[in-house]
Amino acid sequence: MLELSNKTNLLEQKNFKYALKDVAEPNLYRDIYNYSDVPKVPFNHRRVPMGMPEEIWITDTSLRDGQQSVEPYTVQQIVELYKLMSKLSGPYGIIRQTEFFVYSKKDRTALEKCQELGLKFPEITTWIRATKEDFKLVRDLGIRETGILVSCSDYHIFKKLKMTRKQAMDHYLATIKEAFAAGVMPRCHLEDITRADFYGFVVPFVNELMKLSTEAKIPVKIRACDTMGYGVPYSEVALPRSVPGIIYGLQHYSDVPSEMLEWHGHNDFYKAVANASAAWLYGASAVNCSLLGIGERTGNIPLEAMVMEYASLRGSLDGMDTTVITEIAEFFEREMGYKIPPMTPFIGENFNATRAGIHADGMLKDEEIYNIFNTEKLLNRKPTVLVSKTSGLAGIAYWINGHYHLTKENEVDKKDEVVVRLKEWVDNEYENDRQTSISSYELVEQIEKIAPGRFKA
Repeated sequence: MLELSNKTNLLEQKNFKYALKDVAEPNLYRDIYNYSDVPKVPFNHRRVPMGMPEEIWITDTSLRDGQQSVEPYTVQQIVELYKLMSKLSGPYGIIRQTEFFVYSKKDRTALEKCQELGLKFPEITTWIRATKEDFKLVRDLGIRETGILVSCSDYHIFKKLKMTRKQAMDHYLATIKEAFAAGVMPRCHLEDITRADFYGFVVPFVNELMKLSTEAKIPVKIRACDTMGYGVPYSEVALPRSVPGIIYGLQHYSDVPSEMLEWHGHNDFYKAVANASAAWLYGASAVNCSLLGIGERTGNIPLEAMVMEYASLRGSLDGMDTTVITEIAEFFEREMGYKIPPMTPFIGENFNATRAGIHADGMLKDEEIYNIFNTEKLLNRKPTVLVSKTSGLAGIAYWINGHYHLTKENEVDKKDEVVVRLKEWVDNEYENDRQTSISSYELVEQIEKIAPGRFKA
């Protein structure tokens, strides 16, 4: 049968529908996932078309997946993070949603206090156990959408749930019917999709979900979860590891519209950001992230990274206030005691700092030579240098100008007597076997000895 696709506007064959393969033994893809070896990346040289949706956005799991991997947040911390996310999101709601637990009284109190703020974005959603009681609770809280776990790999179906594929599918579909009966829009978390039999289970299951959605006249959202970080963004990779293949397949064989399709990834193999970008490029409207990338094991997709990726791909921030990224990072360190690794992009203490004297010399002439973009404008973070044995005169001059916020007419250069004498002291420190960078406190102390009262911080 031929149908005119509303995505490509071309006639496409729709006569083949994938049926559930209810196998007796689990397919664990041992040729790819041999537990004793590094997982392999198989190629089948099949290309799927790139098709970025007209609209893309970010969703957040900081208060769900993120909160599971650190000390539980207080109610006030949750409220403040929610306000900061809303401020970052901007007037168009690029950070579209965030998900809350509702298990405990504290969870519900935090949710209700955030509701009371009356902020449009991010929309408050939940993540619940698939029970009638929880569906009723969500409905009574006035929540439109909730996440429901529907594990889809044989690792989970056979080994964790102790079910067959047919039993798992029947169990999940019954649960989704309960959500529809309660008038709640389900967001189905297809856990471990990058180890799942895509055409033998995932597509047939999602097809059944789409049928139920049509009957109930309530949308269903599909979240493709790369739970172990096995996804890869490369073209021509075979399933189940292909991110482009997964997104294309859910759209093409299960008719999931872009706005109902979301990618959730982990960073076990350093591919979280690249995979999320691929999901956008190949047709998913939403990528699910967490602040600072905090999450299970190696973490989730860092939300701040996808803010920058959005701007890179769209050519605009579309109203997002990126200086809030720095506020969020400072809040985590100051109020929550979270230590950010210093070299973390965009938020680490040293992300736009240099130790190399030759780099500092370039920055002294024009910071654009060695700074990724105008970090002072976009992140409220002026580039800095760390004074060490390789900083040289230029590095020390640059540090003084930055630390004391000297205006152009008052800036020092590398011939200034203070710079020359301070470098002599620095060189002496390292000649006496010092190994660490020199702290701001030490530098200020020495400058006061060399030129008392000349500079004021």
